[in-house]
Amino acid sequence: MSVQTVTPKRRFRGKPRGRDLDPAALEALRELLGDERDAPALRRRDRLIEHLHVIQDEKGHLALGDLRALAAYMNLPMAAVYETATFYAHFDVVHDDQAPPPRVTVRVCDSLSCQLAGAAALKAELEAGADPASVRVLRAPCMGRCDMAPVVEVGHRHVSHATPEAVEAVVDTGHFHPEAILWQKLDAYRGAGGYRLLADCRAGKLSVEALTKTLEAANLRGLGGAGFPTFKKWGFVRAEPGPRYCAINADEGEPGTFKDRHYLEREPHRFLEGALVSAWAVEAEALYVYLRDEYPGLHRVLHEAIAELEAAGLVDPGYIVLRRGAGAYICGEESAMIESLEGKPGKPRHRPPFVAQRGLFDRPTLVNNVETVYWIPRIWEEGAAWFADQGRHGRKGLRSFSVSGRVNRPGVHLAPAGITLNELVEEYCGGLPDGHRLAAYLPGGASGGILPASKADIPLDFDTLQAEGCFIGSAAIIVLSDQDDLRDVATNLLAFFADESCGQCTPCRVGTEKMLTLLERDTWQAADLERLSQVMMDASICGLGQAAPNPVLGLLRNFRDALAAQNVIVKG
Repeated sequence: MSVQTVTPKRRFRGKPRGRDLDPAALEALRELLGDERDAPALRRRDRLIEHLHVIQDEKGHLALGDLRALAAYMNLPMAAVYETATFYAHFDVVHDDQAPPPRVTVRVCDSLSCQLAGAAALKAELEAGADPASVRVLRAPCMGRCDMAPVVEVGHRHVSHATPEAVEAVVDTGHFHPEAILWQKLDAYRGAGGYRLLADCRAGKLSVEALTKTLEAANLRGLGGAGFPTFKKWGFVRAEPGPRYCAINADEGEPGTFKDRHYLEREPHRFLEGALVSAWAVEAEALYVYLRDEYPGLHRVLHEAIAELEAAGLVDPGYIVLRRGAGAYICGEESAMIESLEGKPGKPRHRPPFVAQRGLFDRPTLVNNVETVYWIPRIWEEGAAWFADQGRHGRKGLRSFSVSGRVNRPGVHLAPAGITLNELVEEYCGGLPDGHRLAAYLPGGASGGILPASKADIPLDFDTLQAEGCFIGSAAIIVLSDQDDLRDVATNLLAFFADESCGQCTPCRVGTEKMLTLLERDTWQAADLERLSQVMMDASICGLGQAAPNPVLGLLRNFRDALAAQNVIVKG
């Protein structure tokens, strides 16, 4: 008897997995963003975060239906769009079974400087007085206005030295747009000699080699944190085959840092000239500027300044590309910024290769900080010796110190490199307020460690603080007094790192949370904290996890008696 084999018919789904695309949502998206069928550039992956911003600005949130439409619009998997939208703190993704957020969002900064100024009590009072149907009150990380603490953001408008009454007045009036910024326009900058350096570079009157030697003699180093010599970075990128790109990181998210905002608000064209000269030096195909979303006023300023350059014929339209961050401290790390510029979650890359070899769009990329390129035109005008000779205590150059905390005159203070904390506070910051005595200071923001008052005579510069387990980073100085609770300081800093970890690597993702848990106890086990710190420093992919333990190790090293006086027992 023969057996007949029957091959079963293959079954196909009639439609793709997931929720159906609403054609009306796609058409509405085309009305908002432009028709991608006529402008294929709108579908480029690096436009994804910009498109998400436009939708969020228009609707106040990101509904899943809009994300599905955007995925179809850009021909991307829904998973890629959703992952990017949910990675960044400033995007409000609303699922189908959720109600949209209230009309007004009030964000209260809880960085260390704002905590010292009473942010916790302010947030509690705002929550108690808010109608949850129309206003939501959220905590938020550093907003880059530490000299104006406490700071609150209502929509896109910041309220400095905030009080409940001042915040409520902004909410009641509905004036949520960024405040006006008075900045030097193109004609004024050119009238004072601006853009002559760029013109000389382009005309061949000045060679890259000559400018590089000037920067080397001036000892200009990267001022975003790492302190790498600028001339060397140029050389590494120039050694790689083209095409090349230039990217400026204006995402200063380190708690206590606000110097880049200071310079951009006053002289955006000096910054842009330095950036364009840097792009010229490496023969960049385009210049990208990555600006943190916490600076909405500067977003408008730079748009207008770039438009001035294009109208004057100083740059080709589209050569300078301005991109907004979306609330991610990790994007201050250069490779995470590159990922974000490409429209992806801002997760640091493994190195090598370095971004100077394979950066933006997999091409060699020069990444510089705002303040670094800001100094280039002035160093050329004044001479390398003018800049280098400014230092103290054997150091060279000038440093822009962002000073906040317990001082009478917080702000950005331009001072000689190598100045000590005691000198900086007395000569530039007007001393400490009455009734306060210096107890400690952070020389490099949240990640730079913490030092006691007994070590306030160490020169503040690159390579001077490593022996103390600290570094100057972006020169964000936070001053603490004898009235501040050191455990509150430690938990504030570790809560920040735990919240801002991108989650990519286990040592940082789990380590920051575990360390925060250990710090919240009344008894600190020094051996456990030190062992955990070592794992984080050795195994984390990037500087966030590697530097997060610095303030804790500093407290264990120098503050055991002070901790005991504040009822924290340190064992081991």
